[in-house]
Amino acid sequence: MPKILIIEDEAAIRRVLSKILSEESDTYQVEEAEDGLSGIEKIKNEDYDLVLCDIKMPKMDGVEVLEAVKKIKPEIPMVMISGHGDLETAVNTMRLGAFDYISKPPDLNRLLNTVRNALDRKQLVVENKILKKKISKNYEMIGQSEPINQIKEMIEKVAPTDARVLITGPNGTGKELVAHQLHEKSERSTFPIVEVNCAAIPSELIESELFGHVKGAFTSAVKDRAGKFEAADGGTIFLDEIGDMSLAAQAKVLRALQENLVQRVGADKDIKVNVRVIAATNKDLKKEIAEGRFREDLYHRLAVILIKVPALNDRRDDIPLLIEHFAAKIAEEQGNSAKNFSVNAVKLLQEYDWTGNIRELRNVIERLIILGGSEISENDVKLFASK
Repeated sequence: MPKILIIEDEAAIRRVLSKILSEESDTYQVEEAEDGLSGIEKIKNEDYDLVLCDIKMPKMDGVEVLEAVKKIKPEIPMVMISGHGDLETAVNTMRLGAFDYISKPPDLNRLLNTVRNALDRKQLVVENKILKKKISKNYEMIGQSEPINQIKEMIEKVAPTDARVLITGPNGTGKELVAHQLHEKSERSTFPIVEVNCAAIPSELIESELFGHVKGAFTSAVKDRAGKFEAADGGTIFLDEIGDMSLAAQAKVLRALQENLVQRVGADKDIKVNVRVIAATNKDLKKEIAEGRFREDLYHRLAVILIKVPALNDRRDDIPLLIEHFAAKIAEEQGNSAKNFSVNAVKLLQEYDWTGNIRELRNVIERLIILGGSEISENDVKLFASK
């Protein structure tokens, strides 16, 4: 049931607005406040789906109310009510984050359309937050070891900036988790993060994948197609396994970083993009540079911030937490209750040589849960962990 607050010092206008909204839908729960101060108190103590707020009021005017609401509950859409002389101020409130404004006396159709649109917007914001929480859980960083805590601290410092980040570490260590955390904690989080696995795309197609192409650029180009850089505009592009990218594609990526411009394959027109680049690799790029397989100038463009993700063997203290996390997650996926791991089973898994890192650990946990007993014992680990 949508909750709507009307902040208006004129009682007659409050009554008219309240009556219009109540008659429009019996699901609307309408409350009133006679000035800005009492309106702010209500907003602090209640969750509203929409606020209609007059601009000229005693004690606290509408602009001050808008600024205060944007600080305490920025997700609430604010529709400003403007008198004839307040039109310029009303327009300025849009720059401050107001959803819209309506003039006195309110036009019935415009008022109701604005209310419906604002409520729809609030619903989308709520759904987006729920979805983001679900996605965020999939990219949660599990561990309290010193190396992981250092990475978490680095993410907190770097994420709010637009600095480019190069993430290094062996396969299966969770480099993509770091990339997603950097995106989700940044101001770009409302825009997409677009992942590109440079190792999985044939070298002759990587440029088209990254920058797009125009119709007829090559045999299979039957229509224009945007590339990953354009798809990530406003957000983040994550170039995984960038050490496997061809030198020709590296040159184009370098230009995109230098000039914020991309050019589709077969086109002669530049396209401006606003993209943060995060890259990852399991290769020693300095060695690749020395052997002529990676551009040194691109390396320095990418490696503004370096984050090294440790191998699982270097963070064994985190293994009990990871076992608990994966056991619960796998049980949820399978619709079963989570199995317990005995103390000796956990100890044995901590001593195992994890050449495949976290990816291998998860596979082993899933195998133990499927094949092991009601509680995973030391014998279960000896039987099934090394298969």
